[in-house]
Amino acid sequence: MITAAQMRAARALTGIDQKTLAERAGVSLPTIQRMEASDGVVRGVVDTLMKVIQALDAVGVELIGENQTSERGGRGVRLKAGAAQNPEG
Repeated sequence: MITAAQMRAARALTGIDQKTLAERAGVSLPTIQRMEASDGVVRGVVDTLMKVIQALDAVGVELIGENQTSERGGRGVRLKAGAAQNPEG
């Protein structure tokens, strides 16, 4: 499972844009845009989601689910439970 916020944060941490992520994942730019514009957990074709997750993994991103710990260690950023994801809106 991956959320739209995780996708955006992963791209920000690695410095890649949507087009680059789409190319690395082998999916279309509109697919990435649609995924990142969704609310909460990204929904879609499992194969497409896996391609995106694998592309993020290849650039060094470890997605950490709720109530999980990092498997590989390293520095990270995590949203606290109950924290507002968009404090301005």
